[in-house]
Amino acid sequence: MGPQAVIAPGETGARNSTRVRFSPAPTGFMHLGNARTAVFNYLYARHTGGTFVLRIEDTDVTRSTDEATQQIQSVVRWLGMDVDEGPYLQSDRFDRHREAAAQLMANGNAYECFCTKDELEVRAEAMKAAGKAPGYDGACRDISEAQRDAFRSDGRAATLRFRIPEDGRSQFTDAVRGEVSVAWSTISDFVILRPDGSPVFYLANAVDDLDMGITHVIRGEDLIDSTHRVLAIRRALGAEEPPTYAHCPLILGPGGAKLSKRHGAVSVEEYRDAGYLPQAVLNYLAFLGWGIADGNEIMTADELATRFDIVNINHAGAAFDAQKLEWMNGEHIRQLSVADLTAAVLPFAQVMYGQVDATILAEAVALAQSRATTLVQIAEQCGFLFADDDAFSIREESWEKLLGTEHIRELLVAVIDHCRTCDWTVEALDLRALLEPLELKPRKALPAIYSAIEGAHTGLPLFESMHLLGRDRVLQRLSDALARLG
Repeated sequence: MGPQAVIAPGETGARNSTRVRFSPAPTGFMHLGNARTAVFNYLYARHTGGTFVLRIEDTDVTRSTDEATQQIQSVVRWLGMDVDEGPYLQSDRFDRHREAAAQLMANGNAYECFCTKDELEVRAEAMKAAGKAPGYDGACRDISEAQRDAFRSDGRAATLRFRIPEDGRSQFTDAVRGEVSVAWSTISDFVILRPDGSPVFYLANAVDDLDMGITHVIRGEDLIDSTHRVLAIRRALGAEEPPTYAHCPLILGPGGAKLSKRHGAVSVEEYRDAGYLPQAVLNYLAFLGWGIADGNEIMTADELATRFDIVNINHAGAAFDAQKLEWMNGEHIRQLSVADLTAAVLPFAQVMYGQVDATILAEAVALAQSRATTLVQIAEQCGFLFADDDAFSIREESWEKLLGTEHIRELLVAVIDHCRTCDWTVEALDLRALLEPLELKPRKALPAIYSAIEGAHTGLPLFESMHLLGRDRVLQRLSDALARLG
């Protein structure tokens, strides 16, 4: 999906039509916080019958990559979120951003700054030593044209800074947090164009939201401070009416710390590759910082969209719970038809085992569905069916379990004798009656038979698995286990 032409300035459409945007920076993997922002925007667009826009904010050209841009689109598609417009690349709109910057220069809301990086650092250290708040000190705010010419003659490159009001306050109403207000004196003049002419986030964000007619900005609370700068630029460009802002709580790890790699997987792809269903991940992300009172948590995307509203977004940070996500994934697995679940498991099974018999896989998936929590787990449990007999092995811990079973030789001999002559039905393969003469309880003895046949002392239901594997292969594996005892 390539970039599309954006709405021309002045053609923003009716304000009563909801337009939201997901606008990540393509500078790395798409983490769960990004994905949750996308989900909230998507659900609100569907809830209101509005438009879901994908905009790639690649103004930081040195860090942005095509690979990350493609990855963002891949994750959005995988989660099942259909994009109504885009993807738009901000880098395709730099001329428009520079045009807006020139307008700000012309009306006195922006000025050239010739301060070097070293000069800024020295003055910042001096302000820090004096106990003053860090920030730009306005050195170039009111220099003369002659001084600017002198700087240019010296070969100094200029940035363009936005001129913050000298008094008063910046304020806006946030749909999650209510009134947000800060004194302008706490915000220093900030850069909107780099020396190479590329726009900084604040300028590009303000201009593109205006040109694209964005009516609601739903994003993380870590961006709330930037809102004052963006709104100042919008007003300076003649747009008095702000969009509705909804700043969502951050996703936290255990103990309230910021979610990080040490808490487990943090990128969407890691969960995709671990065998999580996209509908389950979307469902879980929707409830990270949003919720409803009826306690129902397992929902389809359509059900979520029907009920999602930004007024129900929570104020407090949302704690990420990997176990709950796994539980929710299991619930979604159980809602699938066997055919759909088999189709989802098949790619994982093919990676693990090469070509697999789809009919046998479907029967195994049906056995696993009631207890499995991930697609990878199902594929792994099916491995004993697709392993060549000469390559079949028993896990070390499961072999130890087999060795520690009382009367293990007598047990294996009894099971072999039974399997040679019994009807090959699930009912006839119920081995529990064989255990009584050996005075063994099923929970003590059957893990050894699991180990011999499935290679692990837990797995798919034993008697059904034996039936699926077939008489000859079951007898071979039992005999191999008996021979291995020596």
